[in-house]
Amino acid sequence: MADRFTVSRTNLRPDTRYGSKLASKFINCLMHDGKKSVAQSVFYSALDMIAEKLPDRNPIEVFTAAVDNCRPGIEVRSKRVGGANYQVPTPVGPKRQQTLAIRWILQACRGKKGRPMDRKLAEEFLAAYRREGTAMTTRENVHRMADANKAFAHFAW
Repeated sequence: MADRFTVSRTNLRPDTRYGSKLASKFINCLMHDGKKSVAQSVFYSALDMIAEKLPDRNPIEVFTAAVDNCRPGIEVRSKRVGGANYQVPTPVGPKRQQTLAIRWILQACRGKKGRPMDRKLAEEFLAAYRREGTAMTTRENVHRMADANKAFAHFAW
C-alpha cells in the first residue's frame, strides 16, 4: 500500500503490519528512549481499537485520513522588518505539513492524562478523522492566525 505523500527519509521502511511508510514514521515519532517495540504495540493497539469502533473502515485508512485532516496548508512565521516583528503567513511544504500533523496529534495525546496512551491515540485519530479534537483545533488556530495576518503577506520571503 503506497502512501500518497512523501515521508521525510527515503530509506524509511514501511511498517510490518500495514506496509505504510506513514505509519512507520508515526511509530518513530511516538517512540521514546529508543523503545520501538513499545511504540509499535501502542500504535497497533490504537488501530485495533479503531477497528472495533469502526468495523466497516480499514483502520490504516482512518489513521491516514486523520493525519491528512490535521495537515496545515499555511502557517505564520516571524519576520523582522525595520525594527518590528511581523507574523507573516507562508505556505507549508508537504514534508513540514506531515511533520506538524504528527507532532500535533502526539502533543494532543500526551497532554491528556489518566488513560493509557493507546486509548488516547485511538480517540485522537477518530476525532481527527471526524475533523474534531485537539490536533484539529491547533490546525484551525494556525489557519486563523495566518488569516488574521494576511495583511503582512507582502513581507513573505
